Amino acid sequence: MTQNNTGIPALKLNYRRTFLIGFAFFGILLLWQVYDSWCPTFLTDIFARQMYNLSSAELKIADADKILNVQWIVGIVMACDNLAALILLPIFGNLSDRTRTPIGKRMPFILCGTLVAAVAFPFIPLFFHYNNVVGMVIMMGIVLLFMMMYRNPAVSLMPDITPKPLRAKANGIINIMGYFGGAFATVLGIFLKLSDYINVSDEARKLWIIEIPFLAASVLMVISAFVLFFTIRENRIAEEMKEELELGEQLAAIENPVSDDAPMTRANRRMLLAILGAEFLWFMADNAIGTYIGNYVIYYLNSASSSTMLLTILGGLASVAGFAIAGLIADRIGRKWTISAGLLFTLAGMAVMCFVRPTGTVTGANGEHAFPVLLYAVWVIRGFGMALVHNCSFPMVVELCSNKKIGKFTGFYYAASMSAQTVTPILLGLVFKATLAWSALPVYSAIMLALSAAVFIVLVKNIKAKRVSNTYGLEALEGE
Repeated sequence: MTQNNTGIPALKLNYRRTFLIGFAFFGILLLWQVYDSWCPTFLTDIFARQMYNLSSAELKIADADKILNVQWIVGIVMACDNLAALILLPIFGNLSDRTRTPIGKRMPFILCGTLVAAVAFPFIPLFFHYNNVVGMVIMMGIVLLFMMMYRNPAVSLMPDITPKPLRAKANGIINIMGYFGGAFATVLGIFLKLSDYINVSDEARKLWIIEIPFLAASVLMVISAFVLFFTIRENRIAEEMKEELELGEQLAAIENPVSDDAPMTRANRRMLLAILGAEFLWFMADNAIGTYIGNYVIYYLNSASSSTMLLTILGGLASVAGFAIAGLIADRIGRKWTISAGLLFTLAGMAVMCFVRPTGTVTGANGEHAFPVLLYAVWVIRGFGMALVHNCSFPMVVELCSNKKIGKFTGFYYAASMSAQTVTPILLGLVFKATLAWSALPVYSAIMLALSAAVFIVLVKNIKAKRVSNTYGLEALEGE
């Protein structure tokens, strides 16, 4: 910690170390991008084939109602994963808060969770290929269990060693690293098109089309975990950062100071509940899109699955731009209004998506239709808007606790998001069953975003961090 010419303490964000911590998030988003892009379609295909005794090729030309009628079952399976996460994330957060080992309190969970999840992950498409739905769902459960062991401690690592006023900028950096992981999985999906596997006869299916993305994700997850392990020495860095972390506590953007020796104040508890309530609603909206967009593209727009991957790339680029500037925006207008702007921006994108319809123009060899260009613009808007939201929301939650309870409060943050992701696939699946209309997807998402924005704007206070001189440029890169 240094001082500027006026004697004001200068907190220094170590960009190099923050990028290295970002390898944890790289592995998380890499796995989830593959999981969310492939698994809902796996489940749709295998359940519909078994329920109606049809091949995938026959399902493609069958009544669309058959596909919509199984979405609630798909939603239940995806929700069961999230229900387990709702329970496990706070548990692993609390455990890692209390863990003390020579390699740190988070690293044992990160290494164990990564290695087991990486081994189990490639078995999901293998069981699907051989029509073993029980084996596939079990593998999905194992991956989820050990990724939950990994996820909370990995995300907690950044605030562990970053002073509170710098966490929004640091969160932007690790999210950008995460999107690099998601982008890699997306590129694989462009060249290994899931629709080329789904839209052919059972005999013509090639296992390698769906197996390679899962194998690649597993290998890169392990590499990212070992990069993290060999470059981030938790215990040493925490000791070196002790004085800066204490100063960060004094400069936090909270209504009342936090203390391990006193109960949470009413004002801080009210702020926490309002943030978590709004977060629950925006994840209801965002996860609805993430869960069903693959099926929406294949079964409603009748377009190639590679179009979904192009959407993800555009959304990811817009998200990177959002993460890059969200911290600067928050410094000027506060985290509340940065998040509020992101929610309203995303809501505008979903309102536009309500008017998207299949083009009807056949372009693909398998009878696929041209992809609606308007949806690309929607994904850019959505990516940028949700980046503003995600960049500032997690720092707002861990701002309300001391450094000894970061894992616990990270658990609160993920409990809200995972409870939403437990409810929304089932609820939207039932909406599909009732309406028999894929157009219900953007309407549902828009309603949830509107409710989230209302809760956040009305109930969350805008408290800006106390003035502090931050160091930038080459000075910020110096040393550990």
